[in-house]
Amino acid sequence: MNIYQHFRPSEREFIDQVLQWKNQAEISYAVKLTDFLDPREQHILKTLIGENGEVRVEFYGGTGRAERRRALLLPDYAETAEEEFQISLMDIRYPSKFVSIEHPQVLGSLMSIGLKRGKFGDILIGEGKAQFYCASEVVDFVKMQLESIGRASVNISEIPIGQALQPAEAWAEETLTVSSLRLDAVLAAIHHLSRQKAQLLIQQGLVKVNWAETANPAFEMGEGDMISTRGYGRSRVISIEGKTKKEKWRIIAAKQK
Repeated sequence: MNIYQHFRPSEREFIDQVLQWKNQAEISYAVKLTDFLDPREQHILKTLIGENGEVRVEFYGGTGRAERRRALLLPDYAETAEEEFQISLMDIRYPSKFVSIEHPQVLGSLMSIGLKRGKFGDILIGEGKAQFYCASEVVDFVKMQLESIGRASVNISEIPIGQALQPAEAWAEETLTVSSLRLDAVLAAIHHLSRQKAQLLIQQGLVKVNWAETANPAFEMGEGDMISTRGYGRSRVISIEGKTKKEKWRIIAAKQK
């Protein structure tokens, strides 16, 4: 069986990496800790590892509700603790009376210091406060390199995980029936739009799938895919339940309230 046929061509490199991790864990009985993975990558990893082999996978991102999470591949008999995921919570101090900091500014500044996205987890924004989860192995580098975000000078410090800001956003899940798994059909169903309106949003460059802009209404959606639509917020395909008697797809999706 060709394992690649179940995924997208663009995901082949990540699939190869997962298969290598799995092989190493099976042969050496060693624990493998990954970088932070987005929901789609988590789905691929979980699918390829399976549930009945000698290796299992556990996820953790700092909280149980984390979107981006690190994974541990480990022998089926091994136990895990949260400390093994090596996640640090970083607090951003800045003059909040004079400037404000938003999620895109934090992410942009983190990307500018030379580390890849996988070293950072969720970014948490509160009233005059900002935090982010970080791979513990790069904490010292981040504290040394990150001196400003936007127009604000910042001071970065590590604080206990238990002091994390609670995400203000809430998600509402819904079971939907769609004619196909095309992006335009799924987007229309989630936001209760016409198919034509969904296609227009996509063609205007207002829609991203897994943080990458796509202008293709026929893009086929999969489990774990995140959709960001300007003016409508974020939504996610949680699971694809199969086809109905009328040959339509039943999916479970969630969108930000």
